[in-house]
Amino acid sequence: MTSAACQLAPDQAPGTTQTLISNADGAVVRRTVLPGGLRVITETMPTVRSVAIGVWVGVGSRDESPELAGSSHYLEHLLFKGTAKRSALDISAALDAVGGELNAFTTKEYTCFYARVLDRDLPLAVDVLVDMMTSSLLRPADVEAERGVILEEIAMRDDDPGDAVHDLFAEVLFGDTPLGRPVLGTVQSITALPRDAIEAYYRRWYRPPHMVVAAAGRLDHDRLVEQVTTAFGPFLSGEGQPAPPRVGGVPPQSRLGAVSVAERPTEQAHFVLGMPALARTDKRRVALGVLNGALGGGMSSRLFQEIREKRGLAYSVYSYAAHHAETGIFGVYAGCQPSRAREVLDLCREQLAAVVRHGLTAEELARGKGQLAGSLVLGLEDTGSRMSRLGKAELVYGELPTVDELLARIDAVTADDVREVAERVLAVPPTLAVIGPFAGNDFDEVLT
Repeated sequence: MTSAACQLAPDQAPGTTQTLISNADGAVVRRTVLPGGLRVITETMPTVRSVAIGVWVGVGSRDESPELAGSSHYLEHLLFKGTAKRSALDISAALDAVGGELNAFTTKEYTCFYARVLDRDLPLAVDVLVDMMTSSLLRPADVEAERGVILEEIAMRDDDPGDAVHDLFAEVLFGDTPLGRPVLGTVQSITALPRDAIEAYYRRWYRPPHMVVAAAGRLDHDRLVEQVTTAFGPFLSGEGQPAPPRVGGVPPQSRLGAVSVAERPTEQAHFVLGMPALARTDKRRVALGVLNGALGGGMSSRLFQEIREKRGLAYSVYSYAAHHAETGIFGVYAGCQPSRAREVLDLCREQLAAVVRHGLTAEELARGKGQLAGSLVLGLEDTGSRMSRLGKAELVYGELPTVDELLARIDAVTADDVREVAERVLAVPPTLAVIGPFAGNDFDEVLT
């Protein structure tokens, strides 16, 4: 069994196939590069009867200019609206008729369209997904219809302060930069976005060098490559090479210590307290994951115990870490009664400061490592999560560690590693975003 991380060679020649991982249980990961730079990466899982397949595109909201804000997510909607050979109903009915699932999501750095079907229906899923990727019509009537849908989606987000506060936090932390803008775009940008600009964005990014087909389940790699090749057809011509994983540049200037308050007549105060963190390829992110688990990742975490269990001050309180190409986010979220917001904020800051000063106890370290390892392995028990791991490995990480290698990295984290990453990430003036029934200056002094 292969036990070391597999580096995904960006210069693998078109028309070649490599076996990346071969496990004793029969699971095999293979990778083929097709003409034009399209990559097909699969994990064969012989003990299941389903397949999850996704077409991943290396474009997200951070690739948009301010004038194009929301274009990546707009396209996610429009590609379901019809092609030269399928109407919107045909697209949805094709997978419904075989009990399959068809969906998509957009992030700041990539977009994914995916399906989950019985193994016998994989050719259908390939044909539908690739048809959407390559031949969507983007009809003016559909653009206008989805404009209204997306504006409703933005309104729905705004009506959920527990969701909206995360976008507000990114905005106050990173300002008017690609990482600070919401994936959905804004009411202003979506209202003004012309169809021609969306189509140009589609033609620029939805090309083989920026695309990965990832699949996991009961499948035959060579047969899938043949199906993908047929479905893409003339799009696989030319000398294109796979686009390399996004390289981190200079991180956007973070607004440390900044406070933003959105006044709304809500029953709860919602806040995110946080700071910039580690880039996606930073090896210290494993130690940060262990720290996150112990600090706010579960019911036994410090934040949950101190704020909910001991004092009953909040129903929901947790910490989280997110990673991008050149930077990341570490945040603490809580929702509580507005009258208790300052007390909860103070307790969160106390726990962050305590970790910086003293690190974790031996018991917390073991619990944080166990939680991270368990969530990793349990999260890879289905075909969808396995498919996602392959797609992200190709698009953003440039390596595919085995599960054993990932577990070894977690086991290797020491108390000193956690203390060092806490000092690196947490020992800065935190940034704060708040939504609730407050005046704009109610928290001006809270972080001093």
